[in-house]
Amino acid sequence: MLMDDEVHQGFETLAIHAGQEPDPATGAVVPPIYQVSTYKQDGIGGLRGGYEYSRSANPTRTALEVCLAELEGGARGLAFASGLAAEDALLRTVCAPGDHVVIPGDAYGGTYRLFAKVFERWGLAYDPVPLGDVAAVRAAVRPETKIIWVETPTNPLLGVADIAALAAVAHEAGALLVVDNTFASPYLQRPLALGADVVVHSTTKYLGGHSDVVGGALVAADADLGERLAFHQNAMGAVAGPFDAWLTLRGVKTLAVRMDRHCANAAAVVDMLTAHPAVKQVLYPGLPDHPGHETAAKQMRGFGGMVSFRMETEEAAVRVCERTKLFTLGESLGGVESLIEHPARMTHASVAGSPLEVPADLVRLSVGIEDAGDLLADLRRALG
Repeated sequence: MLMDDEVHQGFETLAIHAGQEPDPATGAVVPPIYQVSTYKQDGIGGLRGGYEYSRSANPTRTALEVCLAELEGGARGLAFASGLAAEDALLRTVCAPGDHVVIPGDAYGGTYRLFAKVFERWGLAYDPVPLGDVAAVRAAVRPETKIIWVETPTNPLLGVADIAALAAVAHEAGALLVVDNTFASPYLQRPLALGADVVVHSTTKYLGGHSDVVGGALVAADADLGERLAFHQNAMGAVAGPFDAWLTLRGVKTLAVRMDRHCANAAAVVDMLTAHPAVKQVLYPGLPDHPGHETAAKQMRGFGGMVSFRMETEEAAVRVCERTKLFTLGESLGGVESLIEHPARMTHASVAGSPLEVPADLVRLSVGIEDAGDLLADLRRALG
């Protein structure tokens, strides 16, 4: 609750200031990197500032966690060594053997691998469902369902799910709605405000934004769930290191201006691709004929920097990936530089032969913040 002398601050202000007060010892305006493992106690059990051991808490990580919680509008933020480490901690906190999770029908390959190769052996059942079909999601829910897991937009097919509608389905069943908000970032979409219970991020992507750090995060709407997650974070130990937290926090400061440019450049790329004769189909929520366009327009500030498109053949898709110069052939996404990849052979190879297998003729772009004209020229050369 805000005090009388406090005001609601804008996203850009929070990104720069939340959790990042000037250092009381020196006045440093950027949180220091507390590259330390342990802390002097003021007597046995007398923790100075609550810090005793950096797996449990570290001041640099705390700054990032407070900032992320503010940006997502949640009660508790937690930073991890990777996005998958965050997912693992969440699933082991909320689920037990014999439970069930509904997952996206075109989930990120690493998320699918975690369910299919790790948690299925642990006794956690899952069903992939097209999340754009609310009735299909409701039909997939069982008495033992603990989570409806959402990506929106999805990776790599850029499907869109109605967060508010799925939150209602989850809560009717006594389950949690978990939203992977990596593609949108909290600048474009705030799932907790739409009814989600937990937000997941690979902070490696747009939050970090510079392709120089790997990390993950959870933000919980409920303080009690946040405490349970924090217990597992400490008990399992896959925490973000102080330098990684510092790099991510540095990236977050410019998230808003970067996302505006990502969105503008992506829109220009989409306009070019939709008019190009070699391109069979463009997948982008900003297109009026996209099946999730109206939902995306309702729950997102912009349509994002991720664009996928299909060629006539797999060979043509691979050829485009091999011909670009500014679009670097590489996995990951969300950095200032543009990337191109062939999902079926790269990021989503783990779903080959499964119900989540992606089309072999698909190309995925992470559109960066370079000059838009240069990016368009690069793609035109690659398309031939």
